[in-house]
Amino acid sequence: MGEQKIVNALIVGGKATAGPPLGPALGPYGLNVMLIVNKINEATKDYSGMRVPVKITVDIDTKEFDIEVGIPTTAALIVKESRIEKGAGTTKDGFVGNLSFQQLIDIAKVKERQSYSKNLKSLIREVVGTCISMGISVEERDPKEIQNEIGEGKWDKAIEK
Repeated sequence: MGEQKIVNALIVGGKATAGPPLGPALGPYGLNVMLIVNKINEATKDYSGMRVPVKITVDIDTKEFDIEVGIPTTAALIVKESRIEKGAGTTKDGFVGNLSFQQLIDIAKVKERQSYSKNLKSLIREVVGTCISMGISVEERDPKEIQNEIGEGKWDKAIEK
């Protein structure tokens, strides 16, 4: 394998273009940028509308490339699941969205492969922590209450399903 270059970019899922940031980053290597853009769009279509980290490894000699799609941030997944535009700056004015406990589990499972949490329960508590900072209620309740209940084991049956 020849000399390799790595290009990291943050792309809106399914909406990569040959413009910045990809075009200027890949153009100097003599690659077919549109081919790469199309492959990225195909690989990120499930994250439509979310910012997704993408790593492109290019072999300078052969012009071959490999695309590695990361996982959107927890906040981006919460925004998508709660169908809001953005989180609240503060929760003193109330909550801007709501998630079901099942949605928390779904988000945690998406994040599982890049998490350092020792188990799904810990990871769900992390997701709830993000809900707290974003002003998102859980089961129409204050997420702090849910986080405490998770710690006490009240949601263990739902997590084990």
